[in-house]
Amino acid sequence: MRTETPQPIHLKDYQPSAWLIDRVELDIHLDPVETRVISRLAMRPNPKAAEPGGPITLDGEAVTFESASLEGQPLTPEQISFEDGRLTLNDIPPRPVSIEISSTCNPQANSQLSGLYLTNGIYCTQCEAEGFRRITYFLDRPDVLARYRVRIEGDKAACPVLLSNGNLIETGDIEGCDRHYALWEDPHPKPSYLFALVAGTLAHVADRFTTRSGRVVGLRIYVEPGKEDRCGYAMESLKHAMRWDEEAFGREYDLDLFMIVAVSDFNMGAMENKGLNVFNDKYILALPEAATDLDYANIEGIIAHEYFHNWTGNRITCRDWFQLCLKEGLTVFRDQEFTSDVRSRPVKRISDVRLLRTHQFPEDAGPLAHPVRPSSYIEINNFYTATVYEKGAEICRMLKTLLGAEAFRKAMDLYFERHDGEAAAVEDFVRCMVDASGRDLTQFFRWYEQAGTPEVIAEGSYDKAKKSYMLTLTQTTPATPGQTVKAPFHIPLGVGLVGAKGENLPLNLEGKGLSNHHVIELTERTQSFRFTGLKERPVLSINRAFAAPIKLASNLTDEDLLFLMAHDSDSFNRWEAGQTIARKLIMEAMPALAQGSALPDAARYAAALGASLENQALEPAFVALMLSPPGEGDIAGELGRDVDTDLVHRAREWLRRESGRMLDRRLTAAWQRTVPDPVYSPDPLNAGKRALRHGILGLLAAADPEEGAQLALEHFAQARNMTDVIGALGVLIQIERPEREEALDRFYERHRADHLLVDKWLALNAQVPTAKAARRVKALMGHSEFTLARPNRVRALIGTFAGMNPVGFNAADGAGYELLASVVLKLDPKNPQLAARLAGNFKSYKVLEQRRREHAEAALKRIAAASGLSRDTYEIVTRTLGE
Repeated sequence: MRTETPQPIHLKDYQPSAWLIDRVELDIHLDPVETRVISRLAMRPNPKAAEPGGPITLDGEAVTFESASLEGQPLTPEQISFEDGRLTLNDIPPRPVSIEISSTCNPQANSQLSGLYLTNGIYCTQCEAEGFRRITYFLDRPDVLARYRVRIEGDKAACPVLLSNGNLIETGDIEGCDRHYALWEDPHPKPSYLFALVAGTLAHVADRFTTRSGRVVGLRIYVEPGKEDRCGYAMESLKHAMRWDEEAFGREYDLDLFMIVAVSDFNMGAMENKGLNVFNDKYILALPEAATDLDYANIEGIIAHEYFHNWTGNRITCRDWFQLCLKEGLTVFRDQEFTSDVRSRPVKRISDVRLLRTHQFPEDAGPLAHPVRPSSYIEINNFYTATVYEKGAEICRMLKTLLGAEAFRKAMDLYFERHDGEAAAVEDFVRCMVDASGRDLTQFFRWYEQAGTPEVIAEGSYDKAKKSYMLTLTQTTPATPGQTVKAPFHIPLGVGLVGAKGENLPLNLEGKGLSNHHVIELTERTQSFRFTGLKERPVLSINRAFAAPIKLASNLTDEDLLFLMAHDSDSFNRWEAGQTIARKLIMEAMPALAQGSALPDAARYAAALGASLENQALEPAFVALMLSPPGEGDIAGELGRDVDTDLVHRAREWLRRESGRMLDRRLTAAWQRTVPDPVYSPDPLNAGKRALRHGILGLLAAADPEEGAQLALEHFAQARNMTDVIGALGVLIQIERPEREEALDRFYERHRADHLLVDKWLALNAQVPTAKAARRVKALMGHSEFTLARPNRVRALIGTFAGMNPVGFNAADGAGYELLASVVLKLDPKNPQLAARLAGNFKSYKVLEQRRREHAEAALKRIAAASGLSRDTYEIVTRTLGE
C-alpha cells in the first residue's frame, strides 16, 4: 500500500506566482546519459502576487543540480535548499534579478517520455503538462510566460539536425571537436510547457506559405530518412489549415518558420509547441498502400488542431491547468469546424457525436465524472479527457448557437485582441462573449462548473382545434461524485416541425415570428413552448444538428421516427431517428434472446435502411453511418445497470443479421453501384463510397457468415489500397471462420517491416469478439513485435482490447480485467501517464451485472494495493473505486 495519500490541488487555492520570468536563455549540451542544461533566467517580482518576491522556489524532477548563481555570484549552500525535488533559492533581493542554474538530466533513462528523452536515436521533448521540470529547474506553470533564446549543442554525426522553437538565428561548428550548435529565438512569450527541442538524424520536406498580409513562411516536416514520400498529404493539410484560419477566424501565422517533427514513440497524438509541433508519426505519414481513409482524415484534422493552437493555446494560454478546456475544448471546436468546411458538415457532426457518446457520456455517467473545468485534481495528466476536449468543444458550439455566427465571430475577435500574450481563464473567454453580444451567460456558465449529461424529456401534442403544437421540455441531470444536486442548465435546442410531405413547416413561436428553423432556449427544469398556425399534425424534429450535448427522450412514435428517417431535412436528426429505432429494437431483443422467446420485428427498420440505400441524393458516407446501429457501449450506457455485455453483443448482431437478410438484394445492388474511382484518392466522395461498401459488406457477412467471409476474403485479396484491406479485415475479424486467421497472417507477413501497419495488425487481433480474447491478447504480448516500451504498441494491442472489444474485455470469467490490471502494474513504474490512461478503461464497470462487476472491482483493488503507485494511476483507480 502507499505510505502516504497524494493530496489534491484545488482551483480555489490558485495564487499568482510570486516571481515572473521575462527572458530565458538555455544552453543545452546534448548527451544520451548526461545532458547538461545551463539556464539563465531574467526574473522580477510579480506585482499581482499576494507577496511579491521572497525566496524563489523552482520545480524539478529527475534532474541533478550542479550549481546556482545570482548576478554572476555563486550562491552559498545556506542559500540553497531542496524539498520534494524543488529547489529553493533564499535571500534573493525583491527586485529584477539574473539567476543562472546548471543541472543535468538523463534522456536515455527517461522511459516516461516526459521532459527530454531519447528514442530511436532522436532526442525529443514533451513538456505539457509538467515536463519542463524534468529538463531543468523552473517555474513550471502555465501563467509564467517568457521569451526564450536556446542554444543546442550536439554531436554532428548523431545529431545533424538541431531544432527548437521560434526562428533560427545561427548555426556553427565547435572548434576542436566533432560537435556543432544551433541558436534559436522565439520572439513571442510562452509558458514552459510549450518549449520544444528535437535533435538527431532526420530528413525533411519543405514548402512555403504566403500569408494574407504577404509574409512568406517556411514550412518543414521532419521524418526518419526514407519516409519523405509519406509527407505530401500532411503538408497540403497544413497549408489548408493555415488558409482556413485566416478566413474563418482572421488568424495569421506569426513566425518565419513552421515545423513539424514526426516521432514513433510519443505519449500523445501530437503537441502544439510554438513553431515546432511534435507528432506521433501515425498522424503524419501516409501513402495509399499504407494508410486508410481514416488515417488521412486524422492527419488532416490533427494537423489543423495543433496549428490552430498557435492562437488558442499559444498566443493566449491557460492561467492554470484547471482552465485546460480554454485551449483544448476551443481548439477542438475550431478543428471540427475546419473539417466540416473542407469535407462534409453532416457526416462530421454525426462522427463527432458518436465519439462524444462513446467516450464522454460514459465518463459523465461514471466515477470519473468531472466538470469541463475541474475544481480539483491530483495529477493534471489525468484531465486530458473527453470531457475537457469533446464536451469543451460542445460548449463553444452552444455559444455560437446562442450568439449567432456574426456575434460569435465578433466575440472571438475581441478575445484575441484583449488577451493576446496572456494566460487567461474561462471567465475571460465568456466575458468576451457577453461583451460582444450583450447576452447574459450567467446560467450558461454552469456548463463549465457542473458535471454530468443533462437528460431532457420532450413531450409534444397537437391541438387540431387550435391548430397549435405544444412542446413541453423537462431537464434533469443525474448526481455525479461531489455534485449531488444540479441546477438547471441553459440549453439551446434547434427545433423544426416537419409536415406530411417532409417539408419544414413555418414556425410561429408565441408571436416571435416565422422561420423554418428556430433555436429555443431551455432554462427551467420544465418549460413549455407553443407553436401556432399549424393546419396539420407536425412531426417534431428537436435538437437539430445536436445543438446541445444532452440525452434526449421524446414521445415520438415509431411511425414518427421512421418518417424522420426518410424525410427530415436535418441530416443529424435523420440519422438519429434511425439510431433511436435500432436502439429500441436491440434492447427489446435482449430479454427475448435470454429467454428464448419471440424476437421483435425489424422489417420496418430494415425497409427504412433500404430506402436510404436507394436514395442516391444522399452522401455515401452518410448512408454508411445510417447502416451502422448504435455501438455496444451506447447500449450499455442506455441500460445503465446490470449489463450483460455478451447479451448486448448478441442482440446487436441479431439486428445486423436481420437487416442484412432483409436487404440482401438492395445491398448487392448498392455494392455494385457504389464504386470508387480506380485511382485512389482520400477525398470525401471516394472515401464515402469505400465506407459505404464496407458497411454493406459487414451486413452481408452478418446475414450469411460463410458467404460473407468468402466475399470479404476476395475483397482483401483484390484490394489496391490500405482502406480496402482494413475494411475487409474489419469484417473478417467479426466472423469465427478460418478465413479470419488466414487473412490476418497474410497481412502480417506482407507488412511486418512497417511499424504503423504492425500496429494495425495488433489492433485488429485485439478486436476479435470472443470470450477468450484475453488469451489471444496475452499470447500477442509475447510476440517479438510487442513491447511495453513503445506507447503505440501498447495502445494498439492493450488499449484496443480494453476500449474496443467489450465482449473480450468484459468476459464473464474476469480474464480481461486481470490482464489489464497486470499490464497497468507493469507499466506504471515506467510510464505512469500511459498506465493511468489504460486504467481508465475500468470507468464503467459499475454498470455491469454482478459477476463481471465483482471481477472488475477485484482487479482494481489489486492495482490500488500495489506499493509505490504513481500519482497518475493512483488517482484514476481510487476515483473509479469511489474511494
